[in-house]
Amino acid sequence: MAVNAAGRKDELAYQIVKTAKELRRDMESILLANNAEVTGNTTTARETGGIGSWITTNTSNGTSGSDGSAGNTARTDGTQRAFVESQLKSVLASCWDSGGDPDCVMVGSFNKQAMSGFTGNATRFVGAEDKQLVASIDIYTSDFGDVEVIANRFSRARDALVIQKDMFATAYLRPVQMMELSKTGDSERRLLLSEYALESRNEAASGAVWDLTTS
Repeated sequence: MAVNAAGRKDELAYQIVKTAKELRRDMESILLANNAEVTGNTTTARETGGIGSWITTNTSNGTSGSDGSAGNTARTDGTQRAFVESQLKSVLASCWDSGGDPDCVMVGSFNKQAMSGFTGNATRFVGAEDKQLVASIDIYTSDFGDVEVIANRFSRARDALVIQKDMFATAYLRPVQMMELSKTGDSERRLLLSEYALESRNEAASGAVWDLTTS
């Protein structure tokens, strides 16, 4: 704190901001994980069920793959297979039949590129003047509406999550907060904490294509 560091006025504040970003990333990874809830006790920490354990109604599984159960049981991963358009179309139709209106597809980097290779009935355009080739799909227009295609480095690379975003939420017991800890000698210490869970408002409005190849 006594050093005049270039580029920042307050080193402690800078470290708090960095750690807060790290905490948010950890939270996102946990919410998108295939993890069963743990009730917890005096010796075992509580855990929230991740989205992989919630989505069960509208799914496409690889061979030997099976769905979880309402946050209580993690899904069983199956044999990985290539991501093809027919899998996505089947899940979107199933979501719509269940009353859902998915508005985004969340995938890792490999399957974002795989999805950009979907042909559908689309035409790829080349801007001759700009020398620009459109080789990415950011909006997928299906028979049941438009869905945004999101590349997410914090979701599992083998999953393609087909989500109606307003049907999932983060439920906070204690929102992200900072507490001052007692000094030890010359040190200044802070604690960042949060207690939260994934809230599933209606998992049947969403779906997933599981067990996708990642390379």
